[in-house]
Amino acid sequence: METSIRQSDYIQAVKAIKEAIQTTRLRTSRLVNRELLSLYYAIGKYISLNSRSAQWGSGAIAAISQSLQQELPGLRGFSEGNMRKMRIFYEEWCYIFENRTIASDDLKSTNENRALSTNDIITPLLEAVEIRALSTHVLQNDEFNAFINIGFTHHYEIIKHTETLTDRLFFIQKCAHEFWNVDTLKIQLAQDRSKGETLVNNFDKAIDNESLRRKAIAAFRDEYNMPFVEINDDNDFPEKQIEQGIVANIKKFLLALGNGFTFMGNQFRVVVDGKEYFIDLLFFNRQLRCLVCIELKYGEFKPEYAGKLNFYLSALDEYVKLPDENPSIGIILCRSKSNKTVEFSFRDTSKPMGVATYRTARELPQKYKDVLPDETEWEKLLE
Repeated sequence: METSIRQSDYIQAVKAIKEAIQTTRLRTSRLVNRELLSLYYAIGKYISLNSRSAQWGSGAIAAISQSLQQELPGLRGFSEGNMRKMRIFYEEWCYIFENRTIASDDLKSTNENRALSTNDIITPLLEAVEIRALSTHVLQNDEFNAFINIGFTHHYEIIKHTETLTDRLFFIQKCAHEFWNVDTLKIQLAQDRSKGETLVNNFDKAIDNESLRRKAIAAFRDEYNMPFVEINDDNDFPEKQIEQGIVANIKKFLLALGNGFTFMGNQFRVVVDGKEYFIDLLFFNRQLRCLVCIELKYGEFKPEYAGKLNFYLSALDEYVKLPDENPSIGIILCRSKSNKTVEFSFRDTSKPMGVATYRTARELPQKYKDVLPDETEWEKLLE
């Protein structure tokens, strides 16, 4: 008995120490990453203020980088290219962290082509490199934590491929929460989202809380790829076929939806004034803390779909939503849509909702459909 207890204590001790080591490693890596981002931001600011004001001439950044390599042999990450990226990092985020915008005049050095002299390096510059911990009141806590938990290379790729704060925060949070490496990020940036094709929605008007609104925009996509669903165009009930395909592959559909979704059921029953109504798919999103109702449509979006979805959301908020949860969100998933039709349909609705499209098995993306022959044309070509 004594041997068994000792063995149990030994296993427990190994587990406890292992968890402590892993927790400390994670905490240390996050602290190191935050300090590095603060350093790169400070250096970027220093370079920006001096290079943009004609304090330095052309070749200054290259000369400084070369000198750093000589002063600190083996130093990595401070090539001329990386130091220019630090400048971009500062200039793209200074309006968030310092409430300061880069004026257009700042971006045009009045002496851009002046050669760098030794005096330019020796002469006291505008200010010393001041390294301060990054902080801001503009970003919400979860957004800021995501910001400081991803690497500098991630940040640069996001800056390079996006323009709006909403899109940048979307990718920053995806990298932080879903542990995207740089290669995965590049692939995701190459998708429709990086081209501004976001979910058509009324969140700006229907969701008052800014943090919740940003999360909602980040949680949904403009198009969902569902290769596990096959539709027979001759089927009299194609929407039922779509639903069955999703339910039969619910794990794959949850992966397609993204992080934080929990499946609550299909044909979810709600009773209003003694009459039964059935919602195609119902989910709960942990990040949004709300119910997510998804209605499936086989063809193109129609304006009347918005009224029905608005009714379902009202019923969910009245009879299903818990007191501590946020108002329910509805998504209409259809085969195609006209953004203007969606916009007009949502204009006077108060419930948060959006419209996304889907792609099923053997269905090409629209950009390939436009350039490749359809089935009939292929048959003619093969005759």
